[in-house]
Amino acid sequence: MAVHLTVDPRNRPPPSTVDLATIFKSDTVSGSRVFGGAALTWTDFAVHEDGFGRILVRDISLDHFEVGRLVQRLLEIETYRMMALVALPLVREHDPQISAIEEETAKIARSLSKIAGLEDTRPLLTRLSRLSADVEGITARLSYRFDATRAYFALVRRRVERLREERLERLQTIEEFMERRLAPAMKTCETAARRLESSSRRLARASDLLRTQVDVALQEQNRDLLLSMDRRARLQSRLQRILEVISIVALTYYLAVLLATVLTAVKTAGVPLNVELITGAAIPFLFGIIWLGVRWTRKTVVRRHEKDLD
Repeated sequence: MAVHLTVDPRNRPPPSTVDLATIFKSDTVSGSRVFGGAALTWTDFAVHEDGFGRILVRDISLDHFEVGRLVQRLLEIETYRMMALVALPLVREHDPQISAIEEETAKIARSLSKIAGLEDTRPLLTRLSRLSADVEGITARLSYRFDATRAYFALVRRRVERLREERLERLQTIEEFMERRLAPAMKTCETAARRLESSSRRLARASDLLRTQVDVALQEQNRDLLLSMDRRARLQSRLQRILEVISIVALTYYLAVLLATVLTAVKTAGVPLNVELITGAAIPFLFGIIWLGVRWTRKTVVRRHEKDLD
C-alpha cells in the first residue's frame, strides 16, 4: 500500500473541519495530538481513488529529528496494520470448512456410543482420518500467517503507544481506531486458530476412543477364539485318549492272535497245551504291557517336545 504523507509547517493555520473533509473525503477520520502536543496528525486509514492512503501532519514544535521519527512511526503503523491483516482473507475463506469440520467431528463423537462391532469402526476411522488430514492441511497453510498477524499487531500497538496521543475534539484517536477496527480482525484470526487447535484435540480424543473400542472388540474376539481353541483342545484330547484305547485293544487282539497261533503250532508238534486257556489268561497281561508302552511313549514324546521348545 502507498501513502501520501504531508507535513504542514507550523506557520500554516491548522486545517478546519471542511479542510479535513476535503482532504480525506471520509467521515471516519482519526486525529490526535502526538509527541506530547508537539504535532497534530490526521488519517482515515483508507485507500482513495488514486490508490494511496493519506496522512496529514501539522508541525507545532517538532525539531528535525522528531519530524523524522514521527513520519517513520506513522508509516510503520500503516505498514504493520496492513501486514497484520495477512491472515484475515484466508480465515474468511476457510471459515465454512472449519465449521463443517467441527460439525462432522461432533457427529462422529455421537456415533462412537452406537458402535456395535468392528465393522462399524471402519467408516468412522475413514472419516476421522480425512478430517484430521483437512485440519492439518488448513493449519499448515495458516499457522505462519497467524504468527505473522500476532507479531505485526504487537508492533502496531507499540508504535501507537510511542506516539503518546492526546485526544482532539470530536475525533477518535489512532489507538481507538485500532481497537475498534483492527483488534476485532485480530480476534477473528485468534478465534480461527483456537478453533483449529480445538478441532485437532477433539479429533485426537475421538481417535483414541475409537482405538479403545477397537481394542476392546479385538480382545473380546481373542477371548472367544481362545475359548473355542480350548474347547477344541479338550475335544482332541478326549479323542486322542479314545484312539489310544482303541489302539491298545487292537494291539492286544493282534498279539493274542499271534500267541494263539504260536501255541497252536506247539500243540501240533505234540506238546499238550490248552491253547484257549493260555491265550485267555495272557490277554490281561498283554493289555497291561501295551498300555504301559503307549504311556511311556507319550511321555517321552511330550518331554522331547518341551525340550525342543526350551
